[in-house]
Amino acid sequence: MEEVGPDGPTGPVVAVVGPTGSGKSAAAMAAADRLHDAGHPVELVAIDAFTVYRGLDIGTATPGPEDRARVPHHLVDELEPDQDCTVRWFQQRARTAIADVIGRGALPLLVGGSGLYYRAVVDAMVFPPTDPAVRERLEGEWAHDPAAAHQHLAALDPEAAGRIDPLNLRRTVRALEVIELTSQPFSSFHRVWQSHESIYPGLSVIGVDVDRRDLADRLERRTHRMLEDGWLDEAAALRDRTLSDTARQAIGYAELFAHLDGEMTLEDATERIVIRTRQFAAKQRRWFRKDPRIQWQPADAVPAAVEAAARLG
Repeated sequence: MEEVGPDGPTGPVVAVVGPTGSGKSAAAMAAADRLHDAGHPVELVAIDAFTVYRGLDIGTATPGPEDRARVPHHLVDELEPDQDCTVRWFQQRARTAIADVIGRGALPLLVGGSGLYYRAVVDAMVFPPTDPAVRERLEGEWAHDPAAAHQHLAALDPEAAGRIDPLNLRRTVRALEVIELTSQPFSSFHRVWQSHESIYPGLSVIGVDVDRRDLADRLERRTHRMLEDGWLDEAAALRDRTLSDTARQAIGYAELFAHLDGEMTLEDATERIVIRTRQFAAKQRRWFRKDPRIQWQPADAVPAAVEAAARLG
């Protein structure tokens, strides 16, 4: 399965992506079992912004101990909830894991629904630096005249200015910050997003296709099942801990915290979680549909598609 390239071991890389609740994890595990039985070792790399955190297991559908004992998993339970998970950190950590898996002669099977993290890992994404002091200075300089800040940006980088609302000072300042820190147009970092050119020549991407109505029903049932499995207790254990900006974005915890604080009933919290999860799934679907590389398959066809991609890669 492994071949040696100029920069180290290279080989097939397969990703299974799709919206939350579509059955990605189960399909990936079935694919891993199928390949293992055929004599091809597989290791999973979770491409998810939240399963990387310890203690958010039920609400993020983190792979359980049995699955992780059957198939090696990476990027799962690596951070404490108070640690920030930047895209740049995740990119570097996931790429290191992928290289290690290939080096062991196994297939890296990327599984997840975080579109940004998926693109950051597999494509030639460069994330511009940030400097809070520079940003604060620029915000102070232009706070009273966002339109003037936008005009200044238009003179330096008309392409970036064309994509930013003249009254959106936050985005304008971010573009000006990057220009100051890198001496490069902010728009130059955006162009890579349009190319869909992977750093892995052997990449195959399989999307789990599911009917929207079926998915909506699944997400409601899954929410109730998570609560039956102890999600509220898990939230209670996290309630008094400091959560990072990333961890706080995990769907459902804010609603359960509000219920625990007496601000809403559990029924209202549950309804809100279902709505937010459906909205998130729709957003994921739109994100992945833009990627022309994705081969969409029903969940039960994913294992065979993964096996074929691994052999062809």
